[in-house]
Amino acid sequence: MKRKLIAAIGVAGMMVSIAACGGSESTGGGDKAKPKELTVWLTVDAQNNWPELVKAADDAIVKKYPGIKIKHEYYGWPDKNAKLDAVLATDKAPDVVEMGNSEMVGYMATGAFAEIDPSKFEKSDEWLDGLKLSVTYEGKTYGVPYYAGGRVGTWRKDIAAEAGVKATPKTYKELTSALDKIQKKKGDKFSAWYQPSPDWYAAMSFVYDAGGSIAEQSGDQWKSNLSSPESLKGLGEYKKVLDAYMHADKTKDEADRPIVFGQGKAATMFAAAWEGGTAADPKNDKVGKLADKIENFVMPGPSGKNLPVFLGGSDLAVPVKSDAQAVAGEWINAFTGAEGQKGLVAKGNLPNNKSDLEPLKSDPATAVPATAAASSWFVPTAPGWGQVEKAKILQTMLKEIGTGKKSVEAAAKAADAEIDKVINTK
Repeated sequence: MKRKLIAAIGVAGMMVSIAACGGSESTGGGDKAKPKELTVWLTVDAQNNWPELVKAADDAIVKKYPGIKIKHEYYGWPDKNAKLDAVLATDKAPDVVEMGNSEMVGYMATGAFAEIDPSKFEKSDEWLDGLKLSVTYEGKTYGVPYYAGGRVGTWRKDIAAEAGVKATPKTYKELTSALDKIQKKKGDKFSAWYQPSPDWYAAMSFVYDAGGSIAEQSGDQWKSNLSSPESLKGLGEYKKVLDAYMHADKTKDEADRPIVFGQGKAATMFAAAWEGGTAADPKNDKVGKLADKIENFVMPGPSGKNLPVFLGGSDLAVPVKSDAQAVAGEWINAFTGAEGQKGLVAKGNLPNNKSDLEPLKSDPATAVPATAAASSWFVPTAPGWGQVEKAKILQTMLKEIGTGKKSVEAAAKAADAEIDKVINTK
């Protein structure tokens, strides 16, 4: 993924304080006294966008353990978990693995990751709520938040001006009024709001804004909640957006959204904060000087409050089969500590903790994503959530709603039935 540079913060030669993650007692297995090798799996985001941060963590570990060899393997998001599942079935598990935060719960529930002692990691008492929840299962901690990423509104201020809109919307009524004017001005082959129907991260923001949820827990059991009155209200509002402003293929997912936006076929998107920068990258910008024509804003919701965003991001975990668990924890702490967080923020990410997030709210360069992240939601921490994601139940429901194949009520009821089949299964 491309990240828009927010600031230029030097990270070369950074000094990192290291704290072990607690040895064999807190990680679930014994370490060799002098580990000879550490294997770290990360996604291509780190390889492409902040390799200097990876090197700094490596350097800190090599300094403490002279002669240790640190091996890195990088994976794309689509194929990462299949390869991880395969290797976890063997005795050659990596020592550190990056996980999308919504992917963690299924692996925690099946005992794939070693328990860690959060007190051994910098600012763990200030981890963002959504990220802390993503590494916690049944009261125990199985990972360390790496970075966060929220969603913001991004729109073409030049197109808004052409339609007579002079101010960035602060309320949902102002937003829809502006979009109505833009849609009328540009015609029905243009998307005033490019919102791919299957984008469940966006759709569930409307659900949570209305007081609904994906699923609710009662005791140790989870039950899908999409057909509750509150959830249906949120899905209904999402449907209104699709009907009024989305005039592209409603079956496509959001994977190429920055590309579409860069082609000048839309005025607005609700997307990860970095997507505007990707759209404005010279290789994607078919508009010309798009970077000067876009503006980010905190997306207002129909409830009158800011639309709650899925607080996405990545976590780092130590597989329970690792034979270098304590050193793996030290590498994670070196990578995600204070200097690492500064470097990640410089690349357009949000930090993993509240004290580093707070000053970003008053910095014009970061105020919008930092403010938006203050209102967030997270997926159900149910043992079968990973199966819900793999089955793409939410995406199927949203395609049916977006295309009109089913009514909101019928699609939600069908999704509830499918989710209930797997959500409590480890």
